[in-house]
Amino acid sequence: QVQLVESGGGSVQPGGSLRLSCSASGFTLADYPIGWFRQAPGKEQEAVSCISKVNGDGRTFYTDSVKGRFTISRDVAKNTVYLQMTDLKPEDTAVYYCASNPTEHGLWYRWRRVGEYEHWGQGTQVTVSS
Repeated sequence: QVQLVESGGGSVQPGGSLRLSCSASGFTLADYPIGWFRQAPGKEQEAVSCISKVNGDGRTFYTDSVKGRFTISRDVAKNTVYLQMTDLKPEDTAVYYCASNPTEHGLWYRWRRVGEYEHWGQGTQVTVSS
């Protein structure tokens, strides 16, 4: 049974940092592109970042509002994908989800599409407030 689990969320002040983790059981994250999404109250789910599979083209993608502040990475040995978040802002407050994409093909234009992802975690809350 495939299971993705996010962790690392919490409450921080503006300017603070958090590192989210996405781990998996019954599933090798390295074999698939992995995306991070977020959903704030009353808003639609938003693509935040994506990383290609280990044997893919090595690309990473970020939505404009997090470029320069968030970094996505993998630890293959730990079967984990991370989202390092720095200089957090109140508008980053949301539930963050990781998800796996079944294919690398066309990722550069597909990575934002929620419907393209197959397996999802349950989410972890990030709250940025003073």
